[in-house]
Amino acid sequence: MKMLAGGTLRKMKTRLESPVSYKMSLGSDDIHLNPLVKKKIKLKYLGRIYCIHCGRKSNKSFNQGYCYPCFQKLAQCDSCIIHPEKCHFEQGTCREPVWGEKYCMQDHIVYLANSSGLKVGITRATQIPTRWIDQGAAQALAIIRVRSRLQSGILETMFKQKLNDKTNWRNMLRGEPTPLDIAAESQFLIEEFKSEIDEVKDRFGIFSVSVLNGIRPVTIKYPVEEYPKNITSFNFDKEPEVQGKLVGIKGQYLIFDSGVINLRRFSGYEIELSH
Repeated sequence: MKMLAGGTLRKMKTRLESPVSYKMSLGSDDIHLNPLVKKKIKLKYLGRIYCIHCGRKSNKSFNQGYCYPCFQKLAQCDSCIIHPEKCHFEQGTCREPVWGEKYCMQDHIVYLANSSGLKVGITRATQIPTRWIDQGAAQALAIIRVRSRLQSGILETMFKQKLNDKTNWRNMLRGEPTPLDIAAESQFLIEEFKSEIDEVKDRFGIFSVSVLNGIRPVTIKYPVEEYPKNITSFNFDKEPEVQGKLVGIKGQYLIFDSGVINLRRFSGYEIELSH
């Protein structure tokens, strides 16, 4: 095999096409992966990990790519990223108020997605459709726009009374989900929680919450030739070399004829790609 590129791994870059266009980021190189589907490739972990924030060498990766000091001090690694309804910026205890102002105090979208079944999720408005692709969603629809991450977290927590907020990655990789009338699901949800949505408007101001109407659901196709019957997950910490026929790419997963690997999980690992 011939080495195509090597460097510190980052999550794959994507572009919404039909199918989705994928690039693997290794150091300063971006390798277009779609042409490698149906071909044999090899990924080799070289035994070194570098923090994706500060660049220091680390013995272990925390929170998908950070060294321990960064994991401890950065606002983007705080618990309120997972639980935005507990926003530390709102409480005046944000680790990095400037970062919070830039990333949390901006427009967010509450959305519905169908990846392994219907789920509710939130993301910055600028991260659509990237967020949907990273989750392997086959269908997605933006339903509400709000002014901050806190507000989106409050609405998501509310909707979780009826919907899941997690993607079952194994089911997502087993095949395409059953198509849903996601627009009808959205209408039902908005009507079901109308009074609660009005309460959020009363708390933050009438212009803080905008229910989105007239938007068509997005359908997303992935470059997958074959879905695995039995899912085996590769781990660079246990197997420094992963190789086989690349049969598909979905979410942040490479699907081989012998197993799957979540590349985002290994952000910061020094990797060589060969073909």
